[in-house]
Parts: sequence; C-alpha cells; structure tokens
Amino acid sequence: MLHLSFSRFKLSAAILLGTSLAFTSCGGNSQEGASDLSGSIQIDGSSTVYPVTEAVAEEYRAEAPDVRVTVGVSGTGGGMKKFTRGEIDIVNASRSMNASEAETASENGLSYVQLSVAYDGLTVVVHPSNDWAKDITVAELKKIWEPEAQGKIMRWNQIRPEWPDKEIHLYGAGVESGTYDYFTEAIVGKSHSSRGDYTASEDDNVLVQGVSTDPLALGFFGYAYYDENKGKLKAIPVDNGAGAILPSLETVKDGSYAPLSRALFLYISSKAVNKPEVVDFINFYLENAGDLSEEVGYIRLPDNLYKEQQQKFEQFTIGGATANQQ
Repeated sequence: MLHLSFSRFKLSAAILLGTSLAFTSCGGNSQEGASDLSGSIQIDGSSTVYPVTEAVAEEYRAEAPDVRVTVGVSGTGGGMKKFTRGEIDIVNASRSMNASEAETASENGLSYVQLSVAYDGLTVVVHPSNDWAKDITVAELKKIWEPEAQGKIMRWNQIRPEWPDKEIHLYGAGVESGTYDYFTEAIVGKSHSSRGDYTASEDDNVLVQGVSTDPLALGFFGYAYYDENKGKLKAIPVDNGAGAILPSLETVKDGSYAPLSRALFLYISSKAVNKPEVVDFINFYLENAGDLSEEVGYIRLPDNLYKEQQQKFEQFTIGGATANQQ
C-alpha cells in the first residue's frame, strides 16, 4: 500500500523559493534489497513533471532510506542542458528532446532512454470574475499568442467584438519551459514562436498567482496546477472545431481535449544506469507512477503502457544503453 505524504503546500513553497528538494533518510518499511542501497540521484527539469517525481521520490524514501534523491526545477530546457552535459542522472521533461540537445548529448558520449510517465492537459485559464470568455477557439488562441500579435492584440474585444473593450493581460510559460514549446507548436504552429510581451515564468505557481489576482488575465499552464487552484481560477473550454472541451481526466485520456493534451516524460542517461540506485528508483517510479500521478492531479497511462515503459527501460539497462531510445 502506498503511504503518500505529498504536500501541495510544500510543492508551492519549494518552487516559489526556487530551491530543489532533497529527500533523505527518514525510516519506513523497506523492501528487501532496496533498503541496502545508498548513494544519490540527481533530477532536474520540468515544473510540470515535478509534482509526479516529487511524490515518487517521497514514497521512495521508505524503500531506500539511504538513497538521497534531489529534485530540482529549472524548466525542461534548463534540465536538458544539465542532462546532456552529464551533470544530472534524470531529467523531467514536458516535451521530447530536440535535435540540438540530442547533439550535445552525443558530443558528451551520452545515450539515453525516454519514458512516458503520465498525461497532462495544458489548461487555458482566466480570473473567476471573468464572465465573458465562456470558451475560446484554437484560432483565437493563435490570434492572441502568435508573434504578429505583439503590441497589436491588446484588448479583449479584439478577440471577439462582444467581449469587453478592456486590456488583456497575458501569462504563460517561459521560453526554457517544455510547456512553452508544446503550446506554441500546438497553437501557433511553430515551436518556440510567440509574442514576447506577456508575463512569462518557468514557475507555474507564479502564473497561478498572476492570473488569480488579475481580473483581465488570460494564461496557460499544466492541468495539475489548475486542479490544485480551482477555487481561484476559471478554466476555459477550448474548441478545435469539434466543440468546446474542458480539460479533465476523461477528456485528456480519451484525446478529445485536443490539441492541448500531451505526454510527460523522464529521460535517464547511459551514465546513470550504471548506478544501481537509479535503476531501482526508475523501476519503483514506473510501478507507482499511475497512482501517484492521479494523486497530484495528472492522468495515468493505461496499465499496458506502463508495462511497455518497464520493458523499454529493462532493455536499455541490460545492453541497449549504447543507443538512444525515444
């Protein structure tokens, strides 16, 4: 039985302070073998994947109390820089590794494996007092966020004439975030392409704080951060041409919340799998990711997909660590 002690307050506080959490020995019921492990595991990257990995790391303390697991938050891009230089064992990623990052890894003699751990739905949000934006189309989101909108699309009634003649204040993921890459590709049509005159942060809690205190705000971030703050945010249904759909466990899992549904990933390096504590941690992660991802507001993969990830990781550790696997 899982003994989850994940604290959402701790999540918010840790990220807002820009720190990383170290999960160290605190006792607990350990499985035979894992309790004999020691060493350290360094993880960094996506703030979106962070809640799942933080929850898993906290659970893992009881299984291997002498293994120190440190989980940092620098955005997918920041984490990838550290990962491809061989500075960390695992990177949390809300997008796939890009060609430039793969080249850096190769130059540093690193191969890697990509594992899917959960689903997410990027959520478009406004302040709860907003009584006009009852839905929004993909085309309207593009009109707001494309590079050509900078300095021009500045008021709500420029999106729909019936919306108020008031300023629109935008909040979104920073350019080092995988969420930014995914959103721009899905909405604008080109990754890493958007207007620049908006409040940007790799820290989703900063965006939550901004939208929740600004009646003229519109923003986007991962579903878990919306789910955690439903009392002070309003999600807008997104219409991709098949009707306006709200993100939920069901609509993300069945794919109807498109195009803003996505998978979340871990990357593990060939260097890291030489450490038995890393191999044990990843096996533990894949065994428990379904339950823990739901605990922190994300959507679990089907059981057969978790089994596929386990097989993929096993293949990587027993002889495939010389080839990249995405």
